[in-house]
Order: sequence, then structure tokens, then C-alpha cells
Amino acid sequence: MHLVYPLILAVLLFCIGLYGVLARRNAILVLMSVELMLNAVNINLVAFDMWLRDTLHAGQALTLFVITIAAAEIGLGLAIVLMVFRNRATSDVAALRELAEPGAGPKSAASSARTAPGNEAA
Repeated sequence: MHLVYPLILAVLLFCIGLYGVLARRNAILVLMSVELMLNAVNINLVAFDMWLRDTLHAGQALTLFVITIAAAEIGLGLAIVLMVFRNRATSDVAALRELAEPGAGPKSAASSARTAPGNEAA
């Protein structure tokens, strides 16, 4: 089997996952899209491991680590989404922007640094 076939599959999966992350508003669908992107990386790791004929099978070992991290990420992400859904009754990503503190952001941080006590110019 040529290396091109798994790479094309991985590129397609990664592009679908990237579209899902950028275009979806539902937090669960965003998490599923991230999982698609991680699976594309796993396909690349295994394909290059087989293509390079690595005797240590480092690509396959890294794939096991990525799967473990993906499982932890999806567990933690779903727990956060469930808590937000219980409190807000929505899993819309746009509604999560309201969770920030009022006035928090890059402009307010810069202005508070200028007016903080001890930062006055002499």
C-alpha cells in the first residue's frame, strides 16, 4: 500500500475536523471535531511508522499516548459541557463568551496596569 492513501484520508479527516471546530456552535460537536483531528494525527503516525519501517514502532507508541490524551480530553470536556449545560440550559459556544468577567480582556488589562497603585509616573 502506498503512503499517499493514508495521508489523503488523514488530510480529509483533519479538514472535516477543522471545519467542525470553526463552523459549529454546539460544544459537543466541537469536541467531536477535535477528536476527528486527533484521529487524523494518529493515522499519520501509524502510516509514517510503517513507511519508515521503524523497528521500535515509535509512531504506534505515540499513537497510544495520543489516544490516552484524547480520552482524558473528551472526559474532561464533556464534564465541563455538562456543568455549563446544567447552569445555562444551552451548549452553544457563543453563550460561553458571557462567562467572562465584566471588563476582562486585553484592553482592560493594559489599562489596569497603567492605573495600578505604584505604577504612577513621577
